[in-house]
Amino acid sequence: MNLDKPTYYTNRELSWLEFNSRVLEEAIDETVPLLERLKFISIVSSNLDEFFMVRIAGLKEQVLAGFSTPDAAGLTPIKQLKLTSIRIHDMTALQYKCYSDDILPSLGNKGIKILEYNELDDIQRDYIENYFDDIILPVLTPMAIDAGRPFPFISNKSVNIAFMIERNGKKNNAIVRVPNVIPRIIKVPDGLTGESYIFIESVITSMASLLFKGFNIIGSACFRITRDADLSIEEDDASDLLLQIEQQVKERQWGSPVRLEISRNSDKVTRDFIMSALQISEDDTYYIDGPIDLSEMMSFSYRIEGHDELRYKTQIPLNTPELEAGHMFEAISKRDYLVHLPYQSFDCVLNLLDEAADDPDVLAIKQVLYRVSGDSPVVKTLIRAANNGKQVTVLVELKARFDEENNITWARRLEHAGCHVVYGILGLKVHSKVLLIIRKEPDGIKRYVHMASGNYNDKTARLYTDLGFFTSRESIGADASSLFNNLTGYAILPEMKKLAVSPDGIRNFLCKAIDNEIRNASEGRPAGIRIKVNSMSDTRMVRKFYEASSSGVDIKMIVRGICCLRPGIRKISSTIEVKSIVGRYLEHSRIYYFENGGNPVVYVGSADMMSRNLDRRVETLFPVESPELKKRLIDILDIQWAETDKTRWLKSDGKYSKAEKTGKEVHVELYEYNKSILENGSF
Repeated sequence: MNLDKPTYYTNRELSWLEFNSRVLEEAIDETVPLLERLKFISIVSSNLDEFFMVRIAGLKEQVLAGFSTPDAAGLTPIKQLKLTSIRIHDMTALQYKCYSDDILPSLGNKGIKILEYNELDDIQRDYIENYFDDIILPVLTPMAIDAGRPFPFISNKSVNIAFMIERNGKKNNAIVRVPNVIPRIIKVPDGLTGESYIFIESVITSMASLLFKGFNIIGSACFRITRDADLSIEEDDASDLLLQIEQQVKERQWGSPVRLEISRNSDKVTRDFIMSALQISEDDTYYIDGPIDLSEMMSFSYRIEGHDELRYKTQIPLNTPELEAGHMFEAISKRDYLVHLPYQSFDCVLNLLDEAADDPDVLAIKQVLYRVSGDSPVVKTLIRAANNGKQVTVLVELKARFDEENNITWARRLEHAGCHVVYGILGLKVHSKVLLIIRKEPDGIKRYVHMASGNYNDKTARLYTDLGFFTSRESIGADASSLFNNLTGYAILPEMKKLAVSPDGIRNFLCKAIDNEIRNASEGRPAGIRIKVNSMSDTRMVRKFYEASSSGVDIKMIVRGICCLRPGIRKISSTIEVKSIVGRYLEHSRIYYFENGGNPVVYVGSADMMSRNLDRRVETLFPVESPELKKRLIDILDIQWAETDKTRWLKSDGKYSKAEKTGKEVHVELYEYNKSILENGSF
């Protein structure tokens, strides 16, 4: 069977843009609460920022290096840059149309107004003029551009205003950076019952004559550039990984420009001057009909007080009765527990760490940290445990993209407290989510393990759907010990009793499990695969699923983001169905289900089906073997498969179509399901 045809695959970058388009659809959807739509508008922008800083920057580097090999979908780097540029220009235009023509007027109808300077009334203008004189003006630094003062360095993602000024017939240019130490969206007095705001760049542009006294302002342009911000770390030559990453993070601001966003209403001469100075092409220039960088709308939406009717109905995370502070070891020693975030509270993880930190019988705590919050209670508790004399070992993955600075800070604090800190492994990212506690008990040493699909981050635990698993099973505890010995020392990872560990291990596990389903299908036994992941882009795994489909295995996939596989191709993928769910929470959990001839096996873990997860990261999948918990995972898959309101079905051409709405919104359904599980004691 020839599986090399480009029409069998979707390009990774274009598939990701389809995902971001689904996020934008949530902002456009008038059935979504208004302030939530504003958040989705913001997410589209922040997603695109990272896409440009990493993916587009990477494609440009490939082109500069002369790399011209096409991907599985038949696209060379040059072709990918062309197609992504077209797609992002269209997406940006639709995003701002939604913001300006729909969301902004709708906010105004609810008494929340975002004004331009010329829309201020007399009272508001007096307030802003005083605010400008007292707060804004002292912070501003106009940068003249002439023979003695060259075009200034423009830092990554900063908002700037270019001015063309004139005096005695001579024209000059100047740049003013919009300060990030002052709120970008300023609240102004509103004598009515509503709220009024204005962007700071609108104020600066309108009052710029106070910056350039004696000059006439004849043109201006608000702009922002995005730079290549992917770290290129020569790990083999790094004598100190922490110091090298710290240096690379500092140099991130100096990467090559990969995108220019500039206000469409700016004058052409100023625009051309900026494009020339930055050496930005027309393809990489995006003309913006509104405020540049709508990622600001996320924090703005939280600043607005009240208006609960414009937000999703609050879902208070549910507490698991048996996993309360002071009873964690007692509970986990008796049975396994599954916790479904954000429907259930993350507190149970903090409870386990708190108990371990203070329990005199706990000898050691070992944990992998990939992303944690800026004020992490997890790290603080690990420090307390070390201060209490526990042997604390923490692998802090310094290479977690865009969390490097935060992780460096925590790594140093942990070291200062006496924890043994490992900064990662050369050549690999450690993405596993594992906590191991060693406790002395009357019957001997016992190991308590928490493993999860998501990070030990108390903030994202309220926003991402993830699965956490508590167990004291000896087989899993032994595997966890072997994993940490491999991560912190030179021990070769032995054959695992229960866990699948990448690199190598997860790919091998998945291929064997798929082969087993192929064999069962050919023998007339029950066969089927159900998978929920964030991304599906590894070509070898796509081919394996095509092989299973052509053998008659029924395959259902819930893939939130990138999916390079194409379902529904005759004789290739006709038994494969793929859906994406995008809604109030970020779908982040990974579940792997195999029918196994009528005796299903279910695994959960940290790995997506991407080459980086399977080959270049340390990832873990763990089995859920308790019949009650296994049934619960199957119920979760069933609920998500039946979901309609937030579903988009992937078609064989790589495009998505929305499912017909029936009022079954998955994140409401799953909250109610978890509530009933806890009420019935089936957790």
